[in-house]
Amino acid sequence: MKQTNHMEYMDDMEQIQSDIMPRVLSSVNSYDYNKYTKTDALFALNKDNVSIRNFAALLSPAAELYLEDMARKAQAETRKHFGTSVSLFTPLYISNYCENHCVYCGFNCRNKINRGKLSLNEIETEYVNIAKTGLREILILTGESRRMSNITYIGEAVKLASKYFSTVGIEIYPLNSDEYAYLHKCGADFVSVYQETYNPNKYEILHLSGPKRIFPYRFHSQERALMGGMRGVAFGALLGLDNFRKDAFAAGLHAYFVQQKYPHAEISFSFPRLRPYVNNDGENSGDVHESQLLQVMLAYRLFMPYAGITISTRERACFRDNVIGMCATKISAGVKTSVGGHDEDAKGDAQFVISDPRSVSEVHASITARGLQPVYTDYVRV
Repeated sequence: MKQTNHMEYMDDMEQIQSDIMPRVLSSVNSYDYNKYTKTDALFALNKDNVSIRNFAALLSPAAELYLEDMARKAQAETRKHFGTSVSLFTPLYISNYCENHCVYCGFNCRNKINRGKLSLNEIETEYVNIAKTGLREILILTGESRRMSNITYIGEAVKLASKYFSTVGIEIYPLNSDEYAYLHKCGADFVSVYQETYNPNKYEILHLSGPKRIFPYRFHSQERALMGGMRGVAFGALLGLDNFRKDAFAAGLHAYFVQQKYPHAEISFSFPRLRPYVNNDGENSGDVHESQLLQVMLAYRLFMPYAGITISTRERACFRDNVIGMCATKISAGVKTSVGGHDEDAKGDAQFVISDPRSVSEVHASITARGLQPVYTDYVRV
């Protein structure tokens, strides 16, 4: 059977007028990180306003020599824009059914795992248990299956979440702008969509079938979400799928251009690395080491000092503790990547293995131990 062209839209996928994708791809294609010197990195580090060229230099191997200097400046920028506050949240997977064959993901439709979907009553039970920990921000996740997790189902989950949480984010399959508008009306505030890799050729190889195979539809998700009224959008690449420096550069440019076009939008980043999952025990991080991950995070803070940066439980506790306050402004706690599990037994297998299983109270204590302020509510609905 002939595969779907990964650059052509499927039926019912909304196409918007935007020049951001060609601008990003053109810049990434010409990005040669090896051409930057120590002088370029130092020049970028000493700039008050980091340009795109400076950002490229800060992501280059030459800048690895100046991580301590980058960290000091990043911490100063973080304090300037965010003070000592660190926001807490937790994800809740309400379904792990998926229609995509993505070769790196534990939820992929060919992987033989225990599939599950929470009923609305089960979702509310999860919310009650999460709210008891003091958390007031939640991220609702599903596998990418419209058939098993349709918009109405997700909308009802969002409405329920609004009873217990002041901030509700969603990380689901990409939608059209009218569908994002519907979920925003239900109570969703933020949308997270990760491009995985910004290399269209590698993207085609990794996404063998399903709606996720369509590169441009996924790329423009954040714009459609903002067109639908969402308050904020998150960007990121799955570091290790392809050249991490190019993918990091691309995700940063993507967010930067979206911020220019939608100045009211709240922009944030996440920096996931590949993790083991069910039926794939080998950890394949694509040789993206912690020091390199740190370099990427610091470069983002200097390039877009006002953007939020989230550090997930894919990373070790000690690494997470070290980057909060330095560059990260949001941290997850009490995390389960299985379907449910905050109440009793999980109803479906996890998407990936986490590295930091600490509870909300334990993460809270680690934040205060560093002289920082845990924040549970930074937005009040009126």
